[in-house]
Amino acid sequence: MDILETLAIESWEGPFEAVIAGRTAAALETGRVLFAPALHFELSPSERRFLSPEWLDGKSKNVSFRPAKGSLEGTHATGADREELLATLRRYHTRCAALLNALCPEYRERLTPGFTSFRPAEIAGRASSWRKDDTRLHVDAFPSRPLQGLRILRVFTNVNPSEPRQWRVGEPFENIAKTFLPRVRPQIAGSAWLLYRLHIAKGLRTPYDHMMLGIHDGMKADTRYQSESPQTALAIPPGATWACFTDSVSHAAMAGQFCFEQTFYLPVDAMQEASRSPLRVLERLTRRSLT
Repeated sequence: MDILETLAIESWEGPFEAVIAGRTAAALETGRVLFAPALHFELSPSERRFLSPEWLDGKSKNVSFRPAKGSLEGTHATGADREELLATLRRYHTRCAALLNALCPEYRERLTPGFTSFRPAEIAGRASSWRKDDTRLHVDAFPSRPLQGLRILRVFTNVNPSEPRQWRVGEPFENIAKTFLPRVRPQIAGSAWLLYRLHIAKGLRTPYDHMMLGIHDGMKADTRYQSESPQTALAIPPGATWACFTDSVSHAAMAGQFCFEQTFYLPVDAMQEASRSPLRVLERLTRRSLT
């Protein structure tokens, strides 16, 4: 199966032809990557000055806008610079929300926005621990933010004026789960409550979250799996936009600079086929409820 579902669209808001909008949710849920090579996020001449890692605060690898709080983090920008950078990320957030509402009417009113990020630093050559190394194939799971079964749907746009963003996409989630789930250590009784009380986690870590973190870490730690497992290399050209469920699509960002990213969360019961969600796959494999 071709991993890409190519969309011939140039507008963020639609309306889109029924043949396009009718197939996008199904493509996402079956583990494909929506790919819109002509859907650009144009930067104004003034905004192009932000295409530099110098805007990072030195502690973060990306600048992030938090829609729920309206705050901007990860940058040392102040004054008018900060306001314009904030407005740029807010505009990307608005565009992505409009895009998914038009492309996936099934999800409308059920998507909750997460962070909006701008990644101005080059990926290749960046020093990182193996657990935080996004050049290793992984499915997304967050140690500090238990999702308790929610799906992670992300939209990306390469705003690099000349260079592609290099990705790898791995095998289907169920294959991954069958490989790594047996290696996940049992969750220690009371650990979810303790992590929450100590403010290490911002919610109770369910058995689902525990397993997803174990799979995430197991994938990244297995160097043989990284090199020998089934995978496809993608070169996302300048200006292109793409999207996928990153909790089930195994992916690795290998190289590239200047990318926008918008995260959304979707309840499993909002899917067309909930059985394809990581939650239902893991529940089927373990024969137990995980949330």
